[in-house]
Amino acid sequence: MTNTSIQLVKLLRRNIDQFPPQLQTAAKYIIDHPADFGIDPIRVTAEKIGASSNVLVRLAQRLGFDGFDALRQPFRQALVTDKEDSLQQDWLAGMRSADQLSQTQASLAQNELNVVTRSLRLMDPKKIRQATDFILGARRCFITATRASHALAYYFHYVGRMAHPDLHLIPRHMGSAIDDLLDADKNDCLLAMTVHPHSADTIRSMRFARDKGMRIILISDSDLIAPGIKPDVTFQISTRSMHHFSSFSGAMAVLECLLGHLFAAGGDAARQRVEDYEKAREDTNAYWQPSKLPKLRRP
Repeated sequence: MTNTSIQLVKLLRRNIDQFPPQLQTAAKYIIDHPADFGIDPIRVTAEKIGASSNVLVRLAQRLGFDGFDALRQPFRQALVTDKEDSLQQDWLAGMRSADQLSQTQASLAQNELNVVTRSLRLMDPKKIRQATDFILGARRCFITATRASHALAYYFHYVGRMAHPDLHLIPRHMGSAIDDLLDADKNDCLLAMTVHPHSADTIRSMRFARDKGMRIILISDSDLIAPGIKPDVTFQISTRSMHHFSSFSGAMAVLECLLGHLFAAGGDAARQRVEDYEKAREDTNAYWQPSKLPKLRRP
């Protein structure tokens, strides 16, 4: 019997394509949200998936468990060693003992610390090396994302092109990213960003890039965003928030680390490009400067 959450997730990944559609949905939820699955009762998990409780029972039985609780137990045990909030900060403790707004801020701040910590903990150095080699070794590296995630892609391109000039943000105009990939081939790579609910445009772009033989780097809250999508490198991030939209703190932390590696690899050439950019901005008055005080005539 498979008896650890890691083993179960691997088992689900291997067999998910063989499951009926409803069991595929349940399996993908467990893969993407192992901590929530370990905490929530069957009714809550079923509501989050959008299925009946019976689907979870059938999945458990298909995996060789007596029922839902037996399937959930390994994930509950994993939570004992999967806490991101082991460090106690005095400033958080102080806010928790103050008024309601302060308590809310303490909860929000703790959540963001957890999100960033988890995202960075999952950032394997082997994956970093591989992704950096893909970006620096490609003729062109295209960056794509849609809606809120586009802000992340824009920032990464804006800063990253100073370290590596062959970064290209797509789509360039109001069309599809695929328009900008028409002449791409195996010598190029694609860095894609998407979080739940995963962008159909981004998924289509990744499929198009794979057909072109391009290397694909994915930054997402899941490394299984859709059937048939198999990136060469995936940086899985935490996006849990205490409001109705995903937290991008973890994604930004991962991107900042990738930028740091690109600048480190770029060396003196990258530093010179930064200086050239800054000089050009200063020469064209890109940054606001206070008006010079008028000179006073001396008597």
